[in-house]
Amino acid sequence: MNHGMRITKHITAFLFCCIILVLGAATFLEQAHGNDYAAAMVYHTPWFVALWAALAACTLIVIFKKHLFKRPCIFLLHLSFVIILAGGLTTFLTGKTGTIHLREGMTERHFYNKSTKENEILPFDIRLDSFCIKYYNGTSAPSNFISHVTFVSDRDTTYANISMNNTFTYQGFRFYQTSFDKDMHGSVLSINKDTWGTGITYTGYLLLAIAMLWTLAARYGEFRKLLKHPALRKSILMLVCILWLSPVHARSIATINIEKAEAAARMQVIYNNRIVPFDTPARDFVQKIYGKPSYKGLNAEQAVYGWLLSPENWKDEAFILIKDQRLRQQLGIKGNYATFAQLFDANGTYKLTQFFYEENASESQNSKSIRELDEKAGLIMMLVNGSLITPLPEGTTPLSDAKINAELCYNRIPFCKILFMSNLTLGILAFCWLLYRCIRPSKTKHDYLRNTFSCLLTIACIFHFAGYVLRWYIGGRIPLGNGHETMLFMSGAIMLTAICIQKKFPFMLPFGFILSGFTLLVAYISQKNPQITPLMPVLQSPLLSIHVSIIMVSYALLAFMMFNGIFACHLILHNKGNRYDRPIEQLTVLNRLMLYPAVFFLGAGIFLGAIWANISWGSYWSWDPKEVWALITFMIYGAAFHRHLALFRRDLGFHAYLVFAFLAVLMTYFGVNYFLGGMHSYA
Repeated sequence: MNHGMRITKHITAFLFCCIILVLGAATFLEQAHGNDYAAAMVYHTPWFVALWAALAACTLIVIFKKHLFKRPCIFLLHLSFVIILAGGLTTFLTGKTGTIHLREGMTERHFYNKSTKENEILPFDIRLDSFCIKYYNGTSAPSNFISHVTFVSDRDTTYANISMNNTFTYQGFRFYQTSFDKDMHGSVLSINKDTWGTGITYTGYLLLAIAMLWTLAARYGEFRKLLKHPALRKSILMLVCILWLSPVHARSIATINIEKAEAAARMQVIYNNRIVPFDTPARDFVQKIYGKPSYKGLNAEQAVYGWLLSPENWKDEAFILIKDQRLRQQLGIKGNYATFAQLFDANGTYKLTQFFYEENASESQNSKSIRELDEKAGLIMMLVNGSLITPLPEGTTPLSDAKINAELCYNRIPFCKILFMSNLTLGILAFCWLLYRCIRPSKTKHDYLRNTFSCLLTIACIFHFAGYVLRWYIGGRIPLGNGHETMLFMSGAIMLTAICIQKKFPFMLPFGFILSGFTLLVAYISQKNPQITPLMPVLQSPLLSIHVSIIMVSYALLAFMMFNGIFACHLILHNKGNRYDRPIEQLTVLNRLMLYPAVFFLGAGIFLGAIWANISWGSYWSWDPKEVWALITFMIYGAAFHRHLALFRRDLGFHAYLVFAFLAVLMTYFGVNYFLGGMHSYA
């Protein structure tokens, strides 16, 4: 390697590391000072653009100096990143984002450009014909904000309805609902125009997808070589499975007694477009509003019937969980729970409407909390007026007793909670056993503890699939329709795969427990906040479901690699007399192999999320903390493909890197949610 090439590679590595550090620091800067400040100081500055441009230029130099174009899939992979960066730069330089304020009956042509901080002229006129708020059936809680507008140009006149979940494009400008005036006679629309940047970026996404698939399929590529490695030859079928499957309290409250509640649980109603026993919506309602499956000694049926029979008494019950401390202070609430009456002022005006206006329909954490509370208030009003749960109409074929019993059984056995707690506990114990066996190998042919753990994992797998099949029977379809069901499927696939290959790879036994436990924990968390009604249609996009599922499969594989790395590091550090050479080789090959689908799934999940955001919100990249940390994670793991680097030539360096790299995953999934906030935060 000549001196110039060596310097170029060092500069590329330096720029790569600098960008990761800058991105990470920017998210904390945003948390402290806000998104606009972070954008002004980092994301929208010339030096930040120059950093990316320099990295892209160095990448192109390395591509041509090393003749990577002779390896088409690798060349296309790197070229796609350069094109994506070029698209982002084009959006930054030529794109326009801003807002336009409209009043009913008035025509406007000027909009405020956020980048230049100046008013600019549109090539057409916009007139607000009317603005309206759509409410949930029979309630005063808003479900959507709709602007009826008319676009007038020299060529034509176009009428459009623009709402929170329905953007509209006219002459290259995309409009979407952002806010409204206090008197309800004015509307604020956000504007986005990106003639070339989005197309260039989408081209980069397409080339990236082609390159990733080509890399996996290339006959003489590294991935195919690893698949044929002797260390995995006897267990190759099971390895493929991993890659493809891993995706009554003290005072009296008006309600019914426990005997009537038990009878009511079996009553059949229409809920979420299917016939269910009353127990199902009752549990979802109480869990959603109160955050627990029961209320002060009353079961779910008693709580719901209390609201139906005596809403005037229940409106003074501290029944509504509010997690956001700032919102509780705004409402003047002490403790974590609010009464329904506290959401209205002395004149009966709904307080959250004013809060929506004050937050200007932003995507801050407080705005998100307001929407969550608004959803809960809307659900209570829908329950009281009878639009949430519909009695079974006459002439409708009822469920059989078998289906009712099956659903009641599924509702009352906490499959997720039992399994995530037991699997995580057994996983830790099994991991301790594995480390002990590495230090002191068993002299007997049969390891009874290993057999015990294997049996327990099998029992857990059977118990899990019993619940999964029960859910399948109840719903009449394969349970893969949302994020919760995807997590259930993935945890079952993880346990089944671990059972099948644990004889060949003993370390997969504890990892199967732990990884399935964490996956079930995610499913359990989602179960604690059930989606009762389609209150936010934008979040029900198929693209969003695919995006989340693919990202979670990636995280699952990265978690496997992290545990493999911990075990491999332990073996390498205690490898006296080369007695652990074979398991070390197996772990190394396995991690190098899993790196491909793990990183590729992560990349695919990121750009699918970007496409969904562009369709829904009008912007494919917003420098949200979750987006930024997902990008950081992608970059950190992407570096591990470069085996020519000194760190990755040695097994210890490679595995240690994968262990510490998982901190980025934890930051992306948990750190952003609980510390940084943003549009993707759910804490």
